[in-house]
Amino acid sequence: MQAQTRPGIFASASTGPRSGTRVLGALVLAVSLVSVPGCRDPLGRVDARTDKLLRERSEALGGGAVAPQTRPDAGARSIADRRRTGQASTRLGTVNPGAGDLPFDAAAHDRDVAQRLDRYAEESLHSDGSDEGALVILLEDAFRLAQRSGREHRLAEEDYILAAISLLIERHLWGPRLFNDTTVGFSGGGDAGRFEHALDVINTLRLTQRLPYGGEVEARWIVSATDQLRRQAAGGGYIQSSELVLSGSIPLLRGAGLVAREDRIQAERDLIYAARAFERFRRELLVAIARDYFGLLQSRARIENQLRQIDGLDRDDEATAEKVKAGRLRAFQGQITASRLSQARQTLANLRENYILALERFKVRLGLPITTPIEIDEGIPNLLEPETTLAEAALTALNYRLDLQNRRDGLDDSRRGIANARNALLPDLDLSASVSIPTDPDDATGGAGIDPDELGYSVGATFSLPLDRRIERLGLRRAIITLERSQRAYDEFRDNVIIDARQAVRNIDLARFQLRLAQDQVRINELGLEELLIRDDSDPQSIIDRRNDLLDAENARDQAITDLRNAVLDYLLSTGQLRVEFDGTLAPPPGMLAPTDNTGADQGPGPDAPGDVVPVQP
Repeated sequence: MQAQTRPGIFASASTGPRSGTRVLGALVLAVSLVSVPGCRDPLGRVDARTDKLLRERSEALGGGAVAPQTRPDAGARSIADRRRTGQASTRLGTVNPGAGDLPFDAAAHDRDVAQRLDRYAEESLHSDGSDEGALVILLEDAFRLAQRSGREHRLAEEDYILAAISLLIERHLWGPRLFNDTTVGFSGGGDAGRFEHALDVINTLRLTQRLPYGGEVEARWIVSATDQLRRQAAGGGYIQSSELVLSGSIPLLRGAGLVAREDRIQAERDLIYAARAFERFRRELLVAIARDYFGLLQSRARIENQLRQIDGLDRDDEATAEKVKAGRLRAFQGQITASRLSQARQTLANLRENYILALERFKVRLGLPITTPIEIDEGIPNLLEPETTLAEAALTALNYRLDLQNRRDGLDDSRRGIANARNALLPDLDLSASVSIPTDPDDATGGAGIDPDELGYSVGATFSLPLDRRIERLGLRRAIITLERSQRAYDEFRDNVIIDARQAVRNIDLARFQLRLAQDQVRINELGLEELLIRDDSDPQSIIDRRNDLLDAENARDQAITDLRNAVLDYLLSTGQLRVEFDGTLAPPPGMLAPTDNTGADQGPGPDAPGDVVPVQP
């Protein structure tokens, strides 16, 4: 068969001594024939697959679990490109002036610090000292902001998304993979001063597939073209051929079975762990935000209590001064009230500073700009206290806690690690086979015309005795120790879960008990103070002591209110019963949310009735 009568797919219509262009054409055609999936895959397709996988895993959890969504944002690209010119610079500028170049203005010792503290407070809370223009935040608004713009939530989302991406990568490695390798070579050799030059192009298109229980199969289409650019002897200088090769390798002992899919199995399980961890984080974040919110309400209540204390002390100071002036009290008794009033104002300054600092940190946690003035609203959901026992709470936690389920399933990972380590001790017995179908060897430009009559095959087996398995034996011992440590860690974690659930039940009743005692103390001290103020023979120290007792009782009451609110949420979290809506708000169990009006005031039982969470009084 003549080469001219059967041109290959890489053959040119023209022949002659200058046939290098045919090989270049072969190279262009070889590259254009291959379309590698994913090379030009936009991130939109990657994000779509990731979002689908996240939804599947979160829906499999049940209980209204929410999946994050990838956020294709040009902001990340702008951050990466912002300082592209200095990314590789080895000369970095540093701002570090000497002591003599630092500006410093000394403050006057007699400055009005009280006025400046008031101005700082106004600037931090609102620019003009009024509530107008401030962003009023309800508790549910704080939950939504923490999920929408909070850095903690975004970081947890990214951990979940990265686990999904890792699984997608692993799944792709176990799917059919298409590769194209093109090699261009230029060679030459001389004989008696005359040289021959050849241009070689070899294009290999191969498809690989990993087998589920070990091994791999591969199909290759190899196309080679050689053009003698300068020949010593006359004759055809262009040679082209192709070959179709099917090959495979399968382990029968070591590396065979489930151990071959260990990376895939672990990636699948890791994504389930990540889904549980993300949902657990959303619940923990809700409780943490609520704690900060309730803490701000308590801080503001302490400020209001302190303001009432100062107002009362101010009236006491005026009344004491009149009595001293009338000669009914001695002069030093007037100084007692004045000293206590000064201490109360100092305490108020500290309380305001602590409140401002906590408020600014709260804005950072919600992802709000520092300069945004916000106002915390007291209208919060009224969660009823649960009626349960220590045993019921512990059993509920053992059944529902997602982090405990991760620990429990992690034990199976450690057990599987022992099985994999034992597999590594086996001898190697690998079976390999290949089938090749080339073109007609007598046709110099066979192209893609493979000839089944030229089929060739090979089958072989390789057996390797485990003469050195010391590392593998050490690996088995390490896997056994890892399982034992994991079992102990799980037992400890499970016991702590039980303790947390039992403590959560006790804390609810303890907070309710302390709240009732604090309310009684407030009423007792109010009556005592009222009696002292009515009596004409009351000395200033007795009145001050009673006012201090009343202030302590009011602060204890507000602390008990905060503790009770936190205890109810902690109970839901520690027993695994806390649920979070898609927007980050609380989804309480049926019957746990007491009715409230639009202002957030209770419409349920009174403050002393069981199950009622008393709102902070202004």
